[in-house]
Amino acid sequence: MKQLEFKEFYRASQDICLRAVLASVGDRQLAEDLVAEAFTRAWMSWPKVSRHPAPRAWIVRTALNTRVSWWRRRRKEVVVEGGAPDVADPRETDPGLDPGLLAALRQLPQRQREVIALRVFLDLDTKATAAVLGIAEGTVTAHLSRAVSALRGQLITAGDSTVNDQEVDP
Repeated sequence: MKQLEFKEFYRASQDICLRAVLASVGDRQLAEDLVAEAFTRAWMSWPKVSRHPAPRAWIVRTALNTRVSWWRRRRKEVVVEGGAPDVADPRETDPGLDPGLLAALRQLPQRQREVIALRVFLDLDTKATAAVLGIAEGTVTAHLSRAVSALRGQLITAGDSTVNDQEVDP
């Protein structure tokens, strides 16, 4: 029974959780790794996770926490051969996210990306988002407002520049 329940949850949630984490981290490969790790942890603790009020949010929060843990460990590592780490090609497209939107999301501060991921991609309310992130509801509202304003400014400016670049016959 546990296996069937988890399998259904995974099928229904994997894509949306991946999009939410991708919106937050901005790197497709990293997002895939983080979501895979989070689902592995969910499987190991499925009785607890299945009773969570928002299991998808649990997955996303676990993925984002895992990223912080990986970053802390990596920060302590010493680069032996002087090359820069591999970085995903920003032009790489994702079927679930518009490349322009993903580029705009990458410009936001981390906390604003997390709020967007939970409020928009997972459709959590302000209270649930605050609980998942461990911040006040007013802080969620403020981050969301700033993020939407910044995205609106970036996306409208990008849209205007493409319209202005085209020749228009009078």
